[in-house]
Amino acid sequence: MKTLDQEDESQFTDAIRGLIAGDFSRLDPLFGGRPCRIIEWFEAGLFAGEPKALDEALTCACFNGRTEVVDYLLAHGVEAPGGANTGLNGFHWAANRGQLDVVLLLIRRQAPLEARSMYEGTVLGTAVWSAINEPRPDQLRIIEALIKAGARVDDVGYPSGSERVDEVFRRLGVG
Repeated sequence: MKTLDQEDESQFTDAIRGLIAGDFSRLDPLFGGRPCRIIEWFEAGLFAGEPKALDEALTCACFNGRTEVVDYLLAHGVEAPGGANTGLNGFHWAANRGQLDVVLLLIRRQAPLEARSMYEGTVLGTAVWSAINEPRPDQLRIIEALIKAGARVDDVGYPSGSERVDEVFRRLGVG
């Protein structure tokens, strides 16, 4: 394991606390740029003693739409859909936040579609709720991708009350 100078150690310790607490928006800068701090720390072995924080790092990358980091972490053994300290895992957050590329990557990597959040919602249920209550670009495309990937629709609530969402269901022959 790499040793850190005092400033790097302080930043890593703060990141661990933030990941566990679900402070994902604030931590987003650690997931971008070249070099990516999260990947640097991972490669240096710093997450070896922090498995929960590493799972939350995957969730944070999903939340913020950092597809390259999600792909890297999955390729290096972090299991999808990541941690769920916030009550939602990485797949739920990607669907909630309209992160289409991350959702498509997680589908390709066969992340569990039917995992339940603390609200008992599936990934599709989270996407539908979000499209109605917190609309963002690409959420309708996410709903379509999840249905095409085989997400169960029986407990999502159709009709949903949203013409935009219900049109996706009708177009796909659901309901």
